[in-house]
Amino acid sequence: MNPKTWTIKELLDISVEFLTEKGIESPRLCAEILLAHQLNTNRVQLYLAFDQPLTEDEVSGYRTLIKRRINREPTQYITGLQEFWSMAFRVNSDVLIPRPESEILIDQVLTLYPADKKSGPLLDLGTGSGVLAICLAKEFDEIDIYATDISQKALDIAEQNAKTRGVNRRVRFACGDLFQPFEDKPVSFDIIVSNPPYVTSTELDTLEPEVKDYEPRIALDGGLDGLCYIEKIIVKSQDFLNPNGWILIEMDPRHTEKSMRLFEEQECFSNIRRIKDYSQKYRVIIAQKIG
Repeated sequence: MNPKTWTIKELLDISVEFLTEKGIESPRLCAEILLAHQLNTNRVQLYLAFDQPLTEDEVSGYRTLIKRRINREPTQYITGLQEFWSMAFRVNSDVLIPRPESEILIDQVLTLYPADKKSGPLLDLGTGSGVLAICLAKEFDEIDIYATDISQKALDIAEQNAKTRGVNRRVRFACGDLFQPFEDKPVSFDIIVSNPPYVTSTELDTLEPEVKDYEPRIALDGGLDGLCYIEKIIVKSQDFLNPNGWILIEMDPRHTEKSMRLFEEQECFSNIRRIKDYSQKYRVIIAQKIG
């Protein structure tokens, strides 16, 4: 007996049922993304070719992708891509998957510094896949962009993303812990942005499998109270910010009040405020160094 020939629609329909049974979030979206990836096309083209029959190799390859997903591997790691700021970026298990909430950092920088306004250098601390530094380089044609990360493997991905987006000559990557690459260099910044690790150590193992089993722990673990890196950034940033420069930090909404107090205790910051995310939770702290 010849094996069944599957059409795109049939394979999607049965995959959605299977993913739903396995408790996978957004099963329809997941099935479409993975099949589009297998066929090297996009989701729109899938809908335009619902009745297209698939080869045995295409079906077999797709089943392998589905198996990876039901093992709770993130879809982004399976496809190797994540969209951010309307661009596709390469990701793998060496970098945190960029979240939509981090786009708020870019929105706020654009509010503070309109794209046609010249400013001094900008620093992205803990750049990971490089999305913040790269997106800001695309928005600001004349600003020097620096980005650091403690993981060289993460920087390798960031550098590839910068090259893909045509800003590799404008974004300077450096390996080191937070400000460490600049401690012996006469450089300071008008803008510092950071999405540091901020999950408490005790909560890490309670996260969904997609996060705790696949995303890099070093990019998640913020210490016992989740503020280990945030506190270091707040205290040390004053040494690297130009007068009237701004710092913007993403964090757990539960940490924003304490972080504001940490800024106030430094006695060199003003205009300290919290910004809400798309769920109307405080997500970003902004502060300006006193001139």
